[in-house]
Amino acid sequence: MKRYCRTLDLADDPDLIEKYCEVHRHVWPEIIAGQREVGIVSMEIYRRGNRLFMIMDTCDGFDPERDMARLAALPRQAEWEAYVARFQGCSPEARSDEKWQPCEKIFGY
Repeated sequence: MKRYCRTLDLADDPDLIEKYCEVHRHVWPEIIAGQREVGIVSMEIYRRGNRLFMIMDTCDGFDPERDMARLAALPRQAEWEAYVARFQGCSPEARSDEKWQPCEKIFGY
């Protein structure tokens, strides 16, 4: 299993942040199915203020560049990205892999 950690900043607006959290309590089933289809085994998102931290566990064969491009091409994925983009502090045209920035692991045991 591979693990990826990424961050993203939401728009600095308490109302939009709450709406973003609410949206993620009801993620469309097709989005989760698509993630599993491309090799994402599990995903968690944590929030502090307007900063998000995502932990994504994937199958061993997962290649972020290839498989995130596959994910972006799946039905409803572009619609989901456009839907959540209004809450995020980045370009609405950006793909998910462009919005979520990779983190460098600096400690672990």
